[in-house]
Amino acid sequence: MFDWQGRPYDPGNGPAAQPNSRFTVAAKQNPGYSKQADAPGGVPISAIVFGGRRRTLAPLVYQARNWLHGVLVGAGVASETTAAATGAVGVVRRDPMAMKPFAGYNYADYWSHWISVGAKLKSPPQIFHVNWFRQNDAGKFLWPGYGENLRVLRWIIDRCKGTAEARDTAIGRLPNAADLDIQGLDLAPGALDELLAVNPKLWQTELASIGTYMAEFGERLPQELKTELAAALDRLFA
Repeated sequence: MFDWQGRPYDPGNGPAAQPNSRFTVAAKQNPGYSKQADAPGGVPISAIVFGGRRRTLAPLVYQARNWLHGVLVGAGVASETTAAATGAVGVVRRDPMAMKPFAGYNYADYWSHWISVGAKLKSPPQIFHVNWFRQNDAGKFLWPGYGENLRVLRWIIDRCKGTAEARDTAIGRLPNAADLDIQGLDLAPGALDELLAVNPKLWQTELASIGTYMAEFGERLPQELKTELAAALDRLFA
């Protein structure tokens, strides 16, 4: 066996892989791999979950109001740059549907495709947005992340089943503090309230920024997204 520099592997030489490398293996090696994964008729999808890395603004989790609103949520996905990226740290970069490195054609056409697919479905998947990286004023993460994210995914699953409560806000539907299982978590006082907070002024700025970004696609931008963005802004100013 050789390390990433082509030398015979020796733990004394350091890690076998380059620190920024990524590994992939066949999904079938996962003990939890479903036999339905390759079903020729397709696999039912109950939820689509987008995520962005935001220190402020985006709550821990929220649900889109409907499919079209979910396409807008996906189109506006953004993350703040980290030390792993080239350039300044903390700059907001749009990454629609978390697919920017893989989008092979005009994003406006991609969004139109999403809209057309949803229009053909009797029961389209529910769309959610998560943010594991919200921080307090001291720069400390408010949510522990990692395996504890399953607590949020459980709420998402229950929302799809119709067994979990939520509160309606201008940006979508959020869990109430009591709707998330936090038993055994050592959260800082007030952390959960902050994780589920929606600041209208920050979101007005965010949606204006999303509008500026989408306008770059000119006449190809679907009118439905323009209308949905205007409706989202109206809710914030109401």
